Amino acid sequence: MKCVLLFSGGLDSILAAKLLQNEGIEILLLFCSSPFWESTNPTKAAQNLGLPLEIIDIGEKIWNAVKRPKYGRGRGVNPCIDCKVIMLKEAKNYMKETRAKFVATGEVLGERPMSQRRKIMEVIAQESGLKDILLRPLSAKLLPPTLPEREGWIKRENLLDIKGRARKVQIELAQKWGIDFFPSPAGGCILTDPSFSRRVKDLLKYTPEATLKDAELLKYGRHFRLERDIKLIVGRNEKENEILLRFLMPSDILLTAKDFPSPLAILRGNKITPPILNLACGIVLRYSDAPSNSIGEVKVVGKEGEVTFITRKLSPEEVKKWII
Repeated sequence: MKCVLLFSGGLDSILAAKLLQNEGIEILLLFCSSPFWESTNPTKAAQNLGLPLEIIDIGEKIWNAVKRPKYGRGRGVNPCIDCKVIMLKEAKNYMKETRAKFVATGEVLGERPMSQRRKIMEVIAQESGLKDILLRPLSAKLLPPTLPEREGWIKRENLLDIKGRARKVQIELAQKWGIDFFPSPAGGCILTDPSFSRRVKDLLKYTPEATLKDAELLKYGRHFRLERDIKLIVGRNEKENEILLRFLMPSDILLTAKDFPSPLAILRGNKITPPILNLACGIVLRYSDAPSNSIGEVKVVGKEGEVTFITRKLSPEEVKKWII
């Protein structure tokens, strides 16, 4: 019997895989990648389990859900229910492609407040089109029997009844089954992060049809809203300076201080006036090594060529007004 397991590489999905392996199920792992969550290295976990792993990119679909979530957002801009439905629809398609019989996940009842409540889990199963061929082996005994259980493809008595946010049971199981390659809980979805969520909300307020690339840029640098249609992004370090260059558009203006170690900054927007350019240059000097309150030169490179702008380095207090 073959199944598709929606796999993150975290402890819960590793345990789900091990449990299904113990039951003699042939498992195909599926990892849905996105720029919005930090990977727990599913490839390494899959190798340790000795299981094949398929990776698909669902970034565009998740971003569309962030912009227009059917089931709302969490405390940040995280459309957790929509996100789970998207991933399970992908798992359903992969199940059909591979002629597997059902889909499984590492979900635990009550572990996540938005998407792992009993009624919501039922909604997700229905909305994804999987209905009762969706098995959640770690909490199966607390949920209605699914088709794989009723048909005897897997024994319900060998499934588990884990619930809640504590990981004690999972860690004990990992020790019992000799699993020592699971990651510690960290990272996760940045759509739940308050700072990143503010940036997303600001972006969508002024650019409702922002692209996925626009959203990815929010992960890097310091972001400033100088006017309704004008933003400044300032790199934090040399690595981010290099990353910002990947996002540079033909209409952008590139800024760096001339005589002192300086971050790289991108000024983006329409109708950039001399006062706005002066403000942007002052912010760039703020994060350079120029002395406080000094006058400095900033190299300004745009589609019309390169010029030097002379302005005053702003103080940390002055900069606070513009930062997102």
